[in-house]
Amino acid sequence: MRIALMDVGIGLLAAAAAVRRLRPDADLILSSDPDGMPWGPRTPDDITAHALATAEAAAPHRPDALIVACNTASVHALPALRARLEPDLPVIGTVPAIKPAAAGGGPLAIWATPATTGSAYQRGLIQEFAHTVAVTEVPCPGLSDAVENADEAAVAHAVAAAAERTPDDVRAIVLGCTHYELVAERIRAAVQRHRLPPLALHGSAGAVAAQTLRRIGELPAPDAPAEGTVTVILSGRTAPLPAAALTYAEGQLLQAVSPTR
Repeated sequence: MRIALMDVGIGLLAAAAAVRRLRPDADLILSSDPDGMPWGPRTPDDITAHALATAEAAAPHRPDALIVACNTASVHALPALRARLEPDLPVIGTVPAIKPAAAGGGPLAIWATPATTGSAYQRGLIQEFAHTVAVTEVPCPGLSDAVENADEAAVAHAVAAAAERTPDDVRAIVLGCTHYELVAERIRAAVQRHRLPPLALHGSAGAVAAQTLRRIGELPAPDAPAEGTVTVILSGRTAPLPAAALTYAEGQLLQAVSPTR
């Protein structure tokens, strides 16, 4: 089994680690676009072109499925990716976990990039799945870049700033960018209020990994032999995992369980 994942950078680590936990025997192909980052400020057509190139860089490895482990690419490029690659290659997008967060009741906050916050896409999800609960959209300028560069000081500053914009009574946070899942516990610690119940964080990695297995007709097998490999592609070039990836538990898991090749 070969599963490809794509993102502009290391935000794909959370979904890759989730797949690895479900299927330690799966070979993973991690395709990102460091030469083209960031994608957020680009036009939708430009984002689509970069996403297509990043996906096609993984194609020679003949994956059984492609995970678009990037909210920006899922918003702008998912139709084009599916038109280009399906039905031969199932394409699984990443949607902010607004529906399960709202099902748990509110109030809730959605942390996302400034480009996604207030977008028609996000507002549509709120209207569809969270219209009965109180929702605060929280832009997080600089957070994804700080996570990408493993800049601890910048992460701390961006998280603290977003926490200041998050209402005190929020009981759940939707992590609306895949990079944010890599610093989820730091986000929880910044927002958790004294003497209130534990804050719920809702990422997408686990659901995306499970959906990918369903799409290709496979079942979770967490006890399978840990024989899966990891192939890393950076803007079309085979390379080791970036040093920044190894500062996060998800990158360390991939390196320890399945050394890159």
